[in-house]
Amino acid sequence: MNEGAAHATGHVLVFLHADTFLPPDALSLIQASLENQGYVGGAFSLGIRSQNRLLTIIAWGSTLRSRLTRAPYGDQVIFLRKSYFDALGGYQDIPLMEDVELMRRIRKKRGKIIILPTRVLNSDRRWKQEGLLYTTVRDLLIIFLYWCGISAEKLAKFYPWQNE
Repeated sequence: MNEGAAHATGHVLVFLHADTFLPPDALSLIQASLENQGYVGGAFSLGIRSQNRLLTIIAWGSTLRSRLTRAPYGDQVIFLRKSYFDALGGYQDIPLMEDVELMRRIRKKRGKIIILPTRVLNSDRRWKQEGLLYTTVRDLLIIFLYWCGISAEKLAKFYPWQNE
């Protein structure tokens, strides 16, 4: 992500996960939200592309959490003013939780983040492959442990793709 940001020539950076779908008007929504100079960036509300009611509740809970904390996760498509991102020093080079760590630094500097009401849609692939309960509990536990001070390098061992 830092490499892409370094080569970007625009004034706004949009960090989009490969399995996340933007709404058709995403770029105009980002532009309109950043017309307010008080915001350094933002993210979208979370949606999960699934008919499973539990995933709908998880998405709703994630959106509520990010609205209350103003600390969205990467699957909500984080966008930031490039000048602000550069001044922060970009993402830390850690195997996971880089989005959480970035938001922690933004909050520390009192940067304002907007959470747009429009949803992005994430694939439900991970929950289908790993199991809904296991994936949800593991992710919540990892986030909790990270906030308790456990390093991202240690926590990465709980993700299968980190051990390949």
